[in-house]
Amino acid sequence: MLDSQWSDAELRELEELRERESLLPLNAPRALLSIRLSVLTDETTSPVRQELDLHRFALMRGCRVVGVARDLNVSATKVPPWKRPELGDWINNRAPEFDQILFWKLDRFVRRISDLHLMIEWCKEYGKILAADKDPIDLDSAYGEMMVTMIAGMARIEAANTGIRLESLWKYTRTVDRWLIGKPVYGYTTEEGPDGRKLVVHPFRKRVLRWIYSMLMRGRSMYKITQIVNRAGVPAPSGGRWYARNLTSILTNPALRGLRVIRPPKAQSKDISRIVYDSDGQPIRLAPPIFTDDEFDQLQDRLKRNTKHGRKDGKGKKLSLFLGVILCGNCGANMYKHVTKRKRKDGSTRTNARLRCSTYTTEPCGAPTFNPDEMYGALADTVLDQLGHYEVIHREYARGAENLARVTDLKASVKHYMDGLAPGGSFSVGGFIQKQAEEALQKFGAELESIDPESTQDRWRYRPMGVTYSEHWSKLGTDQMEKDLLRGGITFLVHGGQCELLIPDDVKQRLVVKDDYFKKKL
Repeated sequence: MLDSQWSDAELRELEELRERESLLPLNAPRALLSIRLSVLTDETTSPVRQELDLHRFALMRGCRVVGVARDLNVSATKVPPWKRPELGDWINNRAPEFDQILFWKLDRFVRRISDLHLMIEWCKEYGKILAADKDPIDLDSAYGEMMVTMIAGMARIEAANTGIRLESLWKYTRTVDRWLIGKPVYGYTTEEGPDGRKLVVHPFRKRVLRWIYSMLMRGRSMYKITQIVNRAGVPAPSGGRWYARNLTSILTNPALRGLRVIRPPKAQSKDISRIVYDSDGQPIRLAPPIFTDDEFDQLQDRLKRNTKHGRKDGKGKKLSLFLGVILCGNCGANMYKHVTKRKRKDGSTRTNARLRCSTYTTEPCGAPTFNPDEMYGALADTVLDQLGHYEVIHREYARGAENLARVTDLKASVKHYMDGLAPGGSFSVGGFIQKQAEEALQKFGAELESIDPESTQDRWRYRPMGVTYSEHWSKLGTDQMEKDLLRGGITFLVHGGQCELLIPDDVKQRLVVKDDYFKKKL
């Protein structure tokens, strides 16, 4: 829908463009217009101007506009095209409905060259065209492809130069103890001194971290700790709330020892920050430590032993299963497996595992706890009974170009023989020649009738895999069942001594396995 930012004159112009577009042939290429803007303040690149320009651009290319993907207040640097709310839906779910993606300028479409590369690969795989109105980007022309190659080459050179500059910068940091660039880890701040900017301890944040350390050493859970600091009004680094995830990322950072660290490469972004060493092989210390080396090591051991909230047990297996599926019937929170260990008088250890919701210790929930194995078994039995007979189906993208070309050839052949067999035609002479022409006409006509008209168009094809979900889960196990139930939007509500399996009406459509092109490539 068009918003109130459109003026009467602009709406009249849009209507005129649509009228001209309606005169295009029915088989005209179908265009999707992609409009993006990070901030709604720049009049030179306003959504209205982009859309009008792209409608003109589509007419110039002889394209019929079938949709407009408007992603406003969306950063092209942070959000690639396939993850944007509107454009992402078209790319991932509605690809058969368009032939070309038209955008205003390259920076309105992507900012990262890696995103552009991936979109080009996707277009070649799915038979789509990318084209820009204000830039010489057009995969439908040799010149446009050459420009894309040149842009990619220049970006690779710039990336290499950036890497060289960063490497040089980090070599320089090995010779100085100043804070050069970046945001310090929680617990520290920077201040200007006579010799430049220095890293210093933030007194309040240090007290927060020391308190958290003492609580962890006493055996308190991360969940309980985050509850307390949130209730106390202690702001998280980003200004929001504390969660186990953002707290863990801070507590595992060796910068809390007062050392200089560097983030790992993007490919290893899940790793913790790495310590930077000087030319003598010693860690570079920038500020007094919040935790000593021994305290930091003890802290890491404690975090590794934390088995709550989906972490793994000592054998490397997930502790809590079916997160997002098994929910508390009282408050709707996830049910986690909580393990406690107590030493008996004889020195042995008693282990007790219970399944309880994440708000177990808070009011007003007060839900009971359950035996994890019994609950997981009840879920599996119920799901197998209700869904186990469903067939596993995969969605694939099918191109129609090959069948369309064959249909075109067959129609031409049929017309050729029909004209020749008509009175006075070249084949209406009787005998062997006419018989051969009639047989050829019958053959081509039969093949033409056998081709499904839908197969001449790009479409989603749903392919049964020949197995039921019962067989599928029997072979691939609990982890696969969890993934499939999450994809299907299926939940298992626990109400005291009763359980209820909630299955969406469109569960069969939700369970279809959809190939994620971009996930495979990243």
